[in-house]
Amino acid sequence: MKEYKIVFTGTMGAGKTTAIAAISETPPVVTDVANNDSSLAKAKTTVGLDFGQLTLDTGDRLRLFGTPGQARFDFMWRILAQNALGIIILVDNSRPDPLADLDAYLQGFADVLAHTPCTVGVGRMDSHAEPGLDAYSVRLEQHGLVLPVLAVDVRQREDVALLIDTLLSQMESSMTGNETT
Repeated sequence: MKEYKIVFTGTMGAGKTTAIAAISETPPVVTDVANNDSSLAKAKTTVGLDFGQLTLDTGDRLRLFGTPGQARFDFMWRILAQNALGIIILVDNSRPDPLADLDAYLQGFADVLAHTPCTVGVGRMDSHAEPGLDAYSVRLEQHGLVLPVLAVDVRQREDVALLIDTLLSQMESSMTGNETT
């Protein structure tokens, strides 16, 4: 059995803790504390990490880590991204400028994204249709990236599984590509 690390990142309230809880086989470990940021209507926020795990059909295990969303904890982003198989960036489409939020995470993980597969999951599109998924693809292209962008409801196990499957497919594709060159 092999073990792999996948990192979920995104702004506070984007759904990292919820996504991990939706897919983890074990109750997730969370490091939530009371939220002191009155500009966000959220009772708790992650200050260290979230952790869950998922066993694949092959018997391999995915270790799922969620980063804190607040930029003041960005040192944890770098720590958690070390040796990650892939990154899942979650974006909350209901925030005032979700494309700028995406920019912050693309910049914060730029070194990792140069050599690590990534998938972008956009939440709350049912209540906030703009910007659409195409706008995210354009923004990624402006950063020189072509990544899958999926509309997701992080409360739904199937949606989180699709994010992970998409990420794993990227990894398999890059490994197959490397073997033929």
